[in-house]
Amino acid sequence: MKNKNTIKYNRGAAMIILVLFFVFISSTIIIGIVVPTVREYKIATDNFHSKQTYFLAESGVEDVLYRLKNNKQTNGTETIVLGNSEAVTTVTDISSSQKEITSLGNTDLVQRKVKLTVDTGVGVSFSYGVQVGSGGFIMNNGSRIVGSIYSNGNITGSGTITGSATSANSPALASDQTNGTGVPPIDITFGNSNATQDFAQSFQVSETGVLNKVSLYLKKVSTPSNITARIVSDSNGSPSGTTLASATISTSTVSTNYGWIDVPFSSHIQLSSSTTYWLVLDVTTSSTKYYKIGANNNGYANGISKTGGFGGTWNNITPAGSDGFFNVYLGGLTGLISGITIGTNSNDGAYAHTINNSNVTGPIYCQTGSGNNKACNTSRPDPVQIAMPISEQNILDWKEAAALGGTYNGNYVVSSNTTLGPKKITGNLVVSNEVTLTLTGTVWVQGSLTVSNNAIVKLASNYGSSEGLIIADGNITISNNSVFQGSGASGSYIMALSTSSSTSAITLANNGGAVVLYAANGTINIANNATAKSLTGYYINLSNNAVITYDDGLMNSNFSSGPSGTWNVDSWQEVE
Repeated sequence: MKNKNTIKYNRGAAMIILVLFFVFISSTIIIGIVVPTVREYKIATDNFHSKQTYFLAESGVEDVLYRLKNNKQTNGTETIVLGNSEAVTTVTDISSSQKEITSLGNTDLVQRKVKLTVDTGVGVSFSYGVQVGSGGFIMNNGSRIVGSIYSNGNITGSGTITGSATSANSPALASDQTNGTGVPPIDITFGNSNATQDFAQSFQVSETGVLNKVSLYLKKVSTPSNITARIVSDSNGSPSGTTLASATISTSTVSTNYGWIDVPFSSHIQLSSSTTYWLVLDVTTSSTKYYKIGANNNGYANGISKTGGFGGTWNNITPAGSDGFFNVYLGGLTGLISGITIGTNSNDGAYAHTINNSNVTGPIYCQTGSGNNKACNTSRPDPVQIAMPISEQNILDWKEAAALGGTYNGNYVVSSNTTLGPKKITGNLVVSNEVTLTLTGTVWVQGSLTVSNNAIVKLASNYGSSEGLIIADGNITISNNSVFQGSGASGSYIMALSTSSSTSAITLANNGGAVVLYAANGTINIANNATAKSLTGYYINLSNNAVITYDDGLMNSNFSSGPSGTWNVDSWQEVE
């Protein structure tokens, strides 16, 4: 009998199902591991490329900013290539003193864009044809001001002023209250948060008198808003909300380095001895744009300092006992105008405590007077002192910018047509005998500046409508038909600035041209048919048919360190 084996074709089905199930589970696990890993790798790669692109874009704007600051050539578009990445940086002129730098980074189609706005120079407002310090102003022999004059001292002589004339009461020569000299051991920050929005320093004057001005040792971070300085009364050991006098401190007069800033007040208030007053510096809040005041510890016996908010809460300063660096000046001599012909229309008036022997087209505001063509109108208080348009620290910043171009040791004599700047000269600068000196940046002369015998000093054409600078620590002498010229663009001038305190800080005779003369510490002497656009000096003597013709464009001047110098970051942001 034969054995028959039955073949079962369905055997192994369970194994096959098990294997398939295992493969499915394994694939699911592998996919579950691989897909997130690949995704994380892609995210990490994109993140790396994004950072790489961002840093490359940053490098692009920093490269162009470095070129601008150091007077190196830069085109409208600059490209940086690093491996398979590149950054294309574009420079766009917003104005003669402001540029926009945009850099687009690209790495494997990952793009990041950075935009930087930079500006240059210090905005200086010359509101008057002539502005004079406490030394006063003398006009003689047919001299003439085409424009207005504001003097913190007397205005006397026999000249003509076509606009208005103001003689303010001058400050006392010495401060009544003072604190701080040298390098401050403490910085007090204000304007950077709500808790430290404003700074306040209390003080007491030694004798009853009229407040004239204060001075403060300040510096700024970035470009904060203007400060409102207030004198307020005391309320239980803190500033009250009552303002007795106020003044504006323009941010343009405050540098990123410490410097003393004079602050005249808009009204004369009488301060009583042994009474506590507060000097409040009121400013809007910004975490990136704010101010600092130099301070010491327990340096001032008659007051304390606090931070907080005007009209709100005030807090003690850490470290305790800190006092800001400040000076308080009480009134000095009263203003005088004498012997001057003033005005061409009914709005051109004369303003002083005393006005004598003057012919004025418009009103005469004075408390006493005699020999005038009309009586005093006593309805207005005496004019107040105004600050010089340029601060000490502005000048130091310009000097630093000039020194970036290198130092020339000894006297620099221009004997043929020459371009110069930025440059620091340790000796004298002499320009004479019909040569032309073209300024390509700010020039700082540690000695004296002499321009004579038909010489020409002018700005390079790429200054555009900006103004240029020559600074001398010694005297400046301009004579014998020598002239100053701008860049050729409307509103472009040269300022010749002397820091000398001598009686011959600046002497101009015969011509002058498109020049602004500035000597806040010394005397300016103008004679022999000389002409200039504006004068600012501690004491000014105008004689021999000299004419000063004010240009309205000086209301909004921008004195830059050169067509490409000292560019400062105004804003930074990443953009789409």
